[in-house]
Amino acid sequence: MPEFYIHHRTLYGYPTKVVDSANQIKLYPLTDNHQQVVEHRLVISHQPSVYTVQDYFGNTTGFFSILLPHQELSIESFLRVNITKPLFAPQAAARDAWNKFLEEETQLKQYDFLKAEVARCEAEVLAIISRQINSDLHPLDALNQLCAYVYKNFTYKKGVTDIETQVDEIWKLKAGVCQDFAHLLLYMMRLIGIPGRYISGYICPGNNEWRGEGATHAWAEAWIHDLGWVGIDPTNNCLAGERHVRLATGRNFTDVTPVKGTYKGDEEHVLEVTVQFSTTEFNDQQLYGAAPNYLSAVQPDPLARNSYVAYMQMQQQQQ
Repeated sequence: MPEFYIHHRTLYGYPTKVVDSANQIKLYPLTDNHQQVVEHRLVISHQPSVYTVQDYFGNTTGFFSILLPHQELSIESFLRVNITKPLFAPQAAARDAWNKFLEEETQLKQYDFLKAEVARCEAEVLAIISRQINSDLHPLDALNQLCAYVYKNFTYKKGVTDIETQVDEIWKLKAGVCQDFAHLLLYMMRLIGIPGRYISGYICPGNNEWRGEGATHAWAEAWIHDLGWVGIDPTNNCLAGERHVRLATGRNFTDVTPVKGTYKGDEEHVLEVTVQFSTTEFNDQQLYGAAPNYLSAVQPDPLARNSYVAYMQMQQQQQ
């Protein structure tokens, strides 16, 4: 049973002081038979009180506000977790498994995870699916085929997409990162009636053989009647296993965003995200000597001339 220590730091820096920062965080790891949280704590600058609730999808969600002027916001998560490789029961007959997706009970219970978004590329995607799978395959085998198709035909490339990139653009680019590949696989699953949900989390480092390891990660889970929820990672063409640590589940990235919020102040800001992994407890030098995994800077838009838009950009910026 592998045990990992994970340190996830989100740091916002502002050129001038900002106020009224209101934030939502989904940094609370899931606990079940395959993932046991040994220890978890959050350290947030300015020490705000954090109010937590369970969201619609069962994720622990935290809310906090910082009203006083500040030029920096740091959100740190310290996690110690044990991961057990999922074990699945023997597969049922393929036809029986596919028929379960059509039953009214499944359609009602999994409604949120069955609706495929509207996309212009639907006919092309369905044509590919029809060449990759058929009803003689068990749904899990079919998913492995689709996962392999995404892995082999889409290039892992940073910087060509963002969190708002739609399926049509991913399909056209034939490139993206883990969130895009999870997004596309979910679209394909839902087109053929398999309930699918989006997973945010981490992929812990091994021998540098996996794409996206050592950072935040995203993959998909499929609901199959005889197996339950099965994690599948199209970025690495594998089932989620002993190095996949889950934070939150939802229909898409928007449902599971680790940190988001608003504030009043200058639009310009710098965002740094650092994720570190270890099999032993971190020391201070390790924690604060590491370079960020992700770094971005937001500059004011010089073309924003509409007074209402300019006011809103100044007063209430989306992080």
